[in-house]
Amino acid sequence: MSDVIMYIAAILAVAVVVVMLIKKMDIKITLFLIGIILLFVGAALGTPIGGEEFETTGILWLDPLKVIADQFKNTISSAGFIILILGGYSAYMNSIKANSVTVSVLTKPIAKIKSVYILVPIVFLLGNLLSLVVPSASNLAIILLATLYPIMLQAGMSNLTAAGIIATTATIVPTPLGSDNVAIATELAKTAEYAGLTTTDYVFRYHAMISIPTLILMALIHYFWQKHCDKKDGTVKAAVNTANQIEEIEGGALFRTVYAILPLLPILLLIGTFAVQKLTGAKIDISVEVAALFSFLIAILCELIRSRSGKKTLDATESFFKGMGGSMPIVALLVAGTIFVTGLKSIGLISALQNAMTGMQGSGMGFVLPLLLVALTALIVLLSGSGTALFFAMVPLMVPLALAAGIPVVAVSIPMGLAGNLLRAVSPVSAVVMIVAGSVKQEPLEIVRRTAVPMIVGTIFMFVLSMVLFL
Repeated sequence: MSDVIMYIAAILAVAVVVVMLIKKMDIKITLFLIGIILLFVGAALGTPIGGEEFETTGILWLDPLKVIADQFKNTISSAGFIILILGGYSAYMNSIKANSVTVSVLTKPIAKIKSVYILVPIVFLLGNLLSLVVPSASNLAIILLATLYPIMLQAGMSNLTAAGIIATTATIVPTPLGSDNVAIATELAKTAEYAGLTTTDYVFRYHAMISIPTLILMALIHYFWQKHCDKKDGTVKAAVNTANQIEEIEGGALFRTVYAILPLLPILLLIGTFAVQKLTGAKIDISVEVAALFSFLIAILCELIRSRSGKKTLDATESFFKGMGGSMPIVALLVAGTIFVTGLKSIGLISALQNAMTGMQGSGMGFVLPLLLVALTALIVLLSGSGTALFFAMVPLMVPLALAAGIPVVAVSIPMGLAGNLLRAVSPVSAVVMIVAGSVKQEPLEIVRRTAVPMIVGTIFMFVLSMVLFL
C-alpha cells in the first residue's frame, strides 16, 4: 500500500511541476509547497521529516519550515554566495557601462567583413563569447539586434539568417561564471570522487571538452543551413534600417581597452590560474567568488581614476549590492529544488529510482539515465521555453541517481545542462525567439526553422560526445 501512495504522490507532484513549467509560471513557491506536502506524506509513511539527522523543532507542523531555513543556510554559504557575487559584479559592469564598451569593441570589426556567409559562423561564435558578459539570452539578443543586426543586413544577409544567428548566440559557452555550472560543481564537490572540485575545474576539465567542439560544429552547421534556407527561400538582399548602428562609446583607447576587459576579468583570472596550475603544478587556488571580488576592486579603482570623484565612485558601487539581491531568485530556485527532492526522498521515490538504476550497472545501458534526462529536458524546454529551470530543480538528484546507475555524474550533468541551453532557441515560446521574431517582424516558427537544425544537431553531437568521453 505504501508503494502505491508513494507513486501516486510522486506522479501528482511531478505533474504539477511540469504543468507549471509549460505554462511558464514561476515554480519556486510551487516547489516549496509540494516539497512540504511530500514531507508530510513521508512522515505518514514513517519517514522522519528532514531525515534521520534533522533536529526537530518539537512541533511537527513547523519542521518543514526549519528544513527550508536550514537549506537556505547551506545553499547561501556555498553555491548561493557565488551566484550572488556574480550577480552583483554583472550589475556593476552594467552600471559603469563596461558591458557596453565590451560589446562595442568586439562587434565593431564585424562591420569590415563583407562576405555574407563568412559572417554567419563568426557572428555566432562572437555572440557566444559575448554571453560571458551578457548571460541573459533575451538581453543579449536585444543588444545584438540593436548593434550587429543592421550591419549584417548591410552586408547583404537576409533578415531570417541574421535573426536565426542572433536567436542562438547565448548557448553553451564554457564559463565558471554560469550559475548552472556553479550549482552542479558545488554538488559534485560534496562527493568522495569529486571532493574539492571547483567550478573552474568542472568547466575546463569536463564542460569545455564537450561544449567547445559542439560550438564549432554548430557554427559550421549554421553556415550551410542558413545558406540552404536562403537559396530555398529565394531570399534577396534585405532592406537596411540605417537608424540602428553600433553604439559609439566615448573615451580614448586606454579607456576602451581597460573597460572592455573588466567584464571579462574574472574569467580571464580563472583561465590564467587554471593554465598556471596545469603548466607549473603550482598550488594556486582562486575561487570564482575571489576572482569576482578582486575584479570588483579593480573596477572601483578604474572608476575612481576615471571620475576623479570618491563620492560618485562609491555611490555607483550600490549597484553591486542591488545586483546581488537581483540574483536571489536563482538561489531560491536552488533551495526550492532541493526541498522538492527532499520531499521525494521522504516518500521513498529516490530510493526506488536508485534501486532501478543499480539494476542497470554492468548491463551496458549506462547511457539510459542521461538519455532520459535529456529527453525530459527537451520536452520541457520545447513546451515552456525555459532552458535552466528543470536543470536547477534536478541538481540535487544527479549525484545519487548517477551513483546508483554506476556512471560518472558528469555524464548526467553536462548533457542535461547543455541540452536545456541549446534547445531553448528551438522553442517558439521562448523569450529569446519571441523577442527576435518581433524585432525582425517574422513569425516565431520562421525563426525556429532557422535555429532548429544547428541546435538539434548540436544537441545530438554533444550527447554522443559526452557518452564517448565520460561513460
